[in-house]
Amino acid sequence: MLKLYKNIDGILHYWETWDKNKKTGIVHWGIAGQTGESKEVSSTLLQSFTKKIQKEVSAKINERYTEIDIDDHFTLLIEFEVDGMGSNMDLDKRARLQDKMDSVLGWAGLGHCDGGSIGSGTMEVCCYVVDFDIAKKVITESLNGTEFADYTRIYDGDAE
Repeated sequence: MLKLYKNIDGILHYWETWDKNKKTGIVHWGIAGQTGESKEVSSTLLQSFTKKIQKEVSAKINERYTEIDIDDHFTLLIEFEVDGMGSNMDLDKRARLQDKMDSVLGWAGLGHCDGGSIGSGTMEVCCYVVDFDIAKKVITESLNGTEFADYTRIYDGDAE
């Protein structure tokens, strides 16, 4: 997977690619916080999908799209109250939320989920995001009306 970003007139744009299978890749692009557009790129008898996509990568790099190092991502935490050290039901809920956040953040070009923690009365899901404010808004909207709407807070783990 490759994720590239560019700030255009104060708006963060993303362009990313990943392998779908051995013969097909996905290219996904848009404005951070929005689903954007995507396309499949398939291998042909004359050219592999990786070579086709590499041409697009080179073009984006020429347009000054760059990777954002993981060390430059924000640590966004979604916190829930639990009883004591939490239960198996809490762990199952956390796993479902981690999957949801990977999808929500990935398709919005914002980042990914990287596990979580539980104990001492709280449970957290940890996400690494390129823009904290946009990610918090997207996550809040995606959790409203779901089993995860009972979170206690969404906060910047690096600011705590």
